[in-house]
Amino acid sequence: MGRRSRLGALAVLVIAAVAAGTPIVTAAAHSRRPDHDRGPARHSIRHVLLISVDGLHQSDLDWYVTNHPDSELAKLTAGGAEYTSAHAPVPSDSDPGMTAQMTGGNPRTTGVYYDVAYNHALLEAGTTSCHGQPTGADVVYDSPDDLDATRLDAGQGLSGLPDSILGMTGNPIKPPTLLLNPATFPVDPRTCEPIYPHAYLRVNTIMNVIHDAGMRTAWSDKHPVYESFNGPSGNGMDDFFAPEIDSNALHHDGTPYPGPISWTGDNAATMQYDSYKVQAVLNEIDGYDHSRTSHVGVPAIFGMNFQTVSTAEKLPTSDGLTGGYLPGTDTPGPLLRRALDYINAQVQAMNDEIHDRGLADSTAIIISAKHGQSPLDPNQLTRIDDGPIIDAINAAWTAAHPGAGKLIVAGTDDDAWQSYLSDTSPQATDFVEDYLWTHTATGNTATGGTRTLEHSGLAKIYAGRAAARYFGVRISDPRHPDVWGIVQVGVVYTGGRGKIAEHGGANPGDRDVPIVVYAPGVKAQVRDRWVETTQIAPTILRLLGLDPDDLEAVRIEGTQVLPGIGHR
Repeated sequence: MGRRSRLGALAVLVIAAVAAGTPIVTAAAHSRRPDHDRGPARHSIRHVLLISVDGLHQSDLDWYVTNHPDSELAKLTAGGAEYTSAHAPVPSDSDPGMTAQMTGGNPRTTGVYYDVAYNHALLEAGTTSCHGQPTGADVVYDSPDDLDATRLDAGQGLSGLPDSILGMTGNPIKPPTLLLNPATFPVDPRTCEPIYPHAYLRVNTIMNVIHDAGMRTAWSDKHPVYESFNGPSGNGMDDFFAPEIDSNALHHDGTPYPGPISWTGDNAATMQYDSYKVQAVLNEIDGYDHSRTSHVGVPAIFGMNFQTVSTAEKLPTSDGLTGGYLPGTDTPGPLLRRALDYINAQVQAMNDEIHDRGLADSTAIIISAKHGQSPLDPNQLTRIDDGPIIDAINAAWTAAHPGAGKLIVAGTDDDAWQSYLSDTSPQATDFVEDYLWTHTATGNTATGGTRTLEHSGLAKIYAGRAAARYFGVRISDPRHPDVWGIVQVGVVYTGGRGKIAEHGGANPGDRDVPIVVYAPGVKAQVRDRWVETTQIAPTILRLLGLDPDDLEAVRIEGTQVLPGIGHR
């Protein structure tokens, strides 16, 4: 049997075993200038495999290693540099979370605050006559930008989905396989042209630096819009594989999962989805492109993000297993334990392939997460429908200012509150802050009860200039939220009773993620000093023997290489 089919069969068996419940054991600190030391691994490391396990907390990794001391995750953690006080950026969404790892910068520098945001200086998508138009536009870089968000291939037209998905294009913005609809992008009033995701990013990425150094780059993610990692030049990634996770989930035989649902609506579906990206990485380790059609050499930087842990934390139940954590604890429950077993098995499959191909002495593995998830303890959960709150604020503003129209024109809440306003005057931002702080909100709990919270469920509110100061930008910056709120722990703004956790906020559950660097020449160590996931970007360049200062965000923020990677 050929290598490709054998690995594909292995992935299917892993999914089946995990779905059946069978255990699988197959194994900021910043300164004004970055640290320019050259570590001993500078000349030996030629490849970096970057893995983001979305939703993974440091406490999850601790629990798994303690309870599975012979696991692959335990071996990588014990043999590498572990950073036990690592933090994702704020807001803790997938984007800016992965953008931070790709650039070394926080939202104030990258300009990316959320995958669904707003910009006071742009024009709405679809605008074709730009002269004299008032500015202010939704900035949506998410699945709605696909040609067809219901299809796993985002509208490419592959036959035999879902298992034919490895034939998906490696460049979703290059005709004739253009997978994104430019009519959905915000419009630049100066050029009257739509702004592609990569062009919205203010700084370059590791993909740009590594590609410009003549090395191969590749990445796998959950939406085609993450072509943003191409950086402003638009050509950072040589190979990009991004099946649409919000599409309709299909079994291997093409029949829909009951519902119908997306790939995040059932944890077994999420595992199946993630396994396609694992196969793409295995193909790249073997020296092929993600589809295994061209032999191009092993990339210098490549990797993927996993969604399986995230959905196991969000779903109340799936496949007959309870999701999230055991009540009153941060101990993973049955569904999350299964998800962690799955991650361990897939990481081992990748590392085994690295060894089989003789790449162990030249490959570094970095494991982290775009974001965490909150709350961990289901007893803390309070789901609040934010729609009526927004409607009430707008109604109260209109009543006090006849003809003014809506005040809150955009925002994304999840487990934080962020609003963009039609009027950004101190009077308007204070109005929203005062309403939120004096409003009492009632939500539902994980057990079906009700809970009433003061301050709309918020612990702190930053409005107007205070919001700008919070993010470290000028009040005139058109991208930052006009009102930003940190929730009381456990609050998730959502209608209904679906999810039991969410991300996007600034509480410990949102931000406390692991970082593990397992690399030749990097000694085993445990560091408990505060670090940030932005530091992954300059660390990758250091490991590959490139200059971290080539990243614009590193120069702007002074982002350091992770401590212990090299020496002065």
